[in-house]
Formats: sequence, structure tokens, C-alpha cells
Amino acid sequence: MDLTFSTQTQLISGFLLACLTPTIYFFTSNRRSKDNTSPQDEKTSDPEHSQSIDHTTHDSDDMVFPPIPNREYHEHYMRQAIQMAELALASDETPVGCVFVHDGKVIGRGINGTNASLNGTRHAEFVALAEIMSRHSQSILPTTDLYVTVEPCIMCASALRQYGIRAVYFGCLNDRFGGCGGVMKIHSDAGKDPTYPVYGGLFREEAIMLLRRFYVQENEKAPEPKPKKNRELKTEILPVTVTQPTMAAAKSNMAAARAAEQQKPEGKGLAKAMEKMELKS
Repeated sequence: MDLTFSTQTQLISGFLLACLTPTIYFFTSNRRSKDNTSPQDEKTSDPEHSQSIDHTTHDSDDMVFPPIPNREYHEHYMRQAIQMAELALASDETPVGCVFVHDGKVIGRGINGTNASLNGTRHAEFVALAEIMSRHSQSILPTTDLYVTVEPCIMCASALRQYGIRAVYFGCLNDRFGGCGGVMKIHSDAGKDPTYPVYGGLFREEAIMLLRRFYVQENEKAPEPKPKKNRELKTEILPVTVTQPTMAAAKSNMAAARAAEQQKPEGKGLAKAMEKMELKS
């Protein structure tokens, strides 16, 4: 992947930030109540890998998913991302999969590759981006959407914003290292790069169950493998409660999409139309 020195530095910074997120999250965020975390939840989130999403087995209780326009269309591509995650699980990798879609065509696929490569940066998004860059110019990404089974981590969220991705659709929240609302809002925070909207909850239960299936099995590639013979696969998944913040999240997405369109000369008309939609809501 042909990256400038500045971009390389930013990506390295993002990765380091992802590694430090547990400490940052402790001091800057309202942590999930202990009353909502069972002993089994604690067991299924042992830090065994250096990868950002390795601890995700359930969603945060303080975030809800906004409505997804034309949901059936997007579910078609999320199913393909789920298939990639299943391939990762069969390969003894953390089961996260993704596809990048441009004009209705998948142009890149990726699965987690951190175990096989022993490289903590080989997240599904980076694997797919490498495939895309080998065949296309970077200019294709601002008109491309990402479908990924787990919310992108801080490192990946930062890279996606620098590349100018159009939108991100994900399955379940990454409530320890999420960069698209789960922990931090890299996708919409103030900065010189265009923001992008995110939509979560597509096949959320399937994404969570894939992760749980991975964490009840042994992982010989972990720095300090832990015995898991007595672990049981939990099948109960609490629903995400739709409350008032849903509308706030929807407006945040609308603002992010409008800001992205304003970066393009031809997008000013669309940005005005989106602003009218937001005022009506």
C-alpha cells in the first residue's frame, strides 16, 4: 500500500492508541455497570491477543443503533461479511470479516490475519484495503462502503477516515477498542479529514455468537494461552434498547454524511437536501 510518511505516522499512532485504549477508556468514559457484567462475561474477555477487537463478546449498554435506510440492500453485503468471519473462525483467527462495496460490486474482502501473521495490524479492514490498492486507485474509496462484522477499532476507524470511506456498516459494537462510537468517535470527531456515517446492528447476534465461539476455544497463538476446557458457550444475547439517543445518533450520521458531501463540488445540492431532511426529523 503506497502511503505517505504522514499517513504512515498517523496509522502507527492509531495502532498505539488502540493498544492504550483500556487505560484511556477507564479515565475518560463511563464504564459499563458491574451489575450488567456476569462472571462469565469477565471470563470471555481475557486479554489474550494484541488485536484490538479480541475482547468483544457483547454490546455496550449506553449506545443504540440508528435506523438503517434500505436495510435489506445492506443486509445482502453484511451476509458476505459474516461468511468471511466464519472463514476466519475456521482458520483459528478472531472471527471478524469484511467486504468493501463499490457501485454494488464487492471490490475487496478481508478476514483477521493476526494469528497466522503474528502481526497485530492485520485486521480484516487492512487486509481488504491491501487487496483493493493492488487493483484500484485510492480515489475509489470515497464512493465505497465498508461492511464489517464488528465495529472498526480506533486504528482502522482512523485509516478509513483518512482514505475517505463513504460509509461503514457493522454488526456488533467493539466496546473496548471501538473507533466508531463504541469507545471513541474517530469517524465524526473534528479534524481535517472528511467524516463518514456509521450504521450498526446488521446481523448483530450472528456477529456476537461468532466471537463467543472463538473465545471458548483454546488459542495457542496467544502470548499467554489460558485453559478454557470448563468454559460454556453462552447463547443469550440482550437486545439493544431503542431509546431517545437513537434519533441523536441518526442526526449525527446525517451531519457526518452532509459534511462529507460538502467536500465535493457536486455534493452541495445533496448536502442541502440532507439538511432539510434533518430539520423535518
